[in-house]
Amino acid sequence: MGQITLKQVRKSFGDVQVIPGVDLDINDGEFVVFVGPSGCGKSTLLRLIAGLEDTTSGIIEIDGKDATALPPAKRGLAMVFQSYALYPHMTVRKNIAFPLKMAGMSEADQTVRVERAAKVLNLTNYLDRRPGQLSGGQRQRVAIGRAIVREPAAFLFDEPLSNLDAALRVGMRQEIIELHQSLKTTMIYVTHDQVEAMTMADKIVVLNAGRIEQVGSPLELYNRPKNTFVAAFIGSPKMNLIEGAEAAKHNAHTIGIRPEHIDIGSGGWSGTVILSEHLGSDTFLKVNGGALGTLTVRGGGEIKANPGDTITFGPQLAKLHRFGQDGLAL
Repeated sequence: MGQITLKQVRKSFGDVQVIPGVDLDINDGEFVVFVGPSGCGKSTLLRLIAGLEDTTSGIIEIDGKDATALPPAKRGLAMVFQSYALYPHMTVRKNIAFPLKMAGMSEADQTVRVERAAKVLNLTNYLDRRPGQLSGGQRQRVAIGRAIVREPAAFLFDEPLSNLDAALRVGMRQEIIELHQSLKTTMIYVTHDQVEAMTMADKIVVLNAGRIEQVGSPLELYNRPKNTFVAAFIGSPKMNLIEGAEAAKHNAHTIGIRPEHIDIGSGGWSGTVILSEHLGSDTFLKVNGGALGTLTVRGGGEIKANPGDTITFGPQLAKLHRFGQDGLAL
């Protein structure tokens, strides 16, 4: 129970159309990530599904039933916010139990659900503390616990890890993946971080200016981007896009090659190193390739190249992507 279907869903604020018409199927039990640059409409789309924003037109179905006009409380969904939205004067136990109390559930049943959620989220020892006595990661787990106890048809996450430091983000990312594997409940997750999208999702929805550019598994989007926008957005560092004479050699308007698919020391290209970043196992070089433009190249950690050095390099032709003048893959 957690299938969500969007049919030509549109949203406008006054004369400004932010979601021009979206069709999307989310299957029961899937982990779907909405990803895209800031302002692309991913949080607005999530809020439309949650019922926190009214649709201008279109239909939202949850488990086959039209939920477009239903208030948030009647949709059977649970939202986890970026800001945690915890009550500072309540204990962890009372924060998690709050939606159950509002639903009129007996205290005995509340206790069972709260303790079960606390066990799943490793919060049992913190149930009598207040949010101010917890770390950022623990507060986020409390917010997730409050969603879990409702036993929703789907969980909606709105950039839940953006307030955490890098180490905590990695840990919480793994915990959410494990939670999904345990609960097997539909999860929709909004992020601007494509690393989160690649590591967490069963299915990624890439958004740009309110439109869906491509839907697919992480590897589908990485290996077969539909257009130059997806090609440049998915992958870290982003794909190098080259136009002009070099692209024409491959019968394309634009060619794309990822930094990890460029071989250093061989190939027909040469350039001057602008920047060298040593990250232990990898070295990333920013190279001025003349007519090729500025390219990012990934090499092994042992590569010694300093700014000002001239290097030769070349693409792995089997990994080359070709795009037409309209930006679509050929």
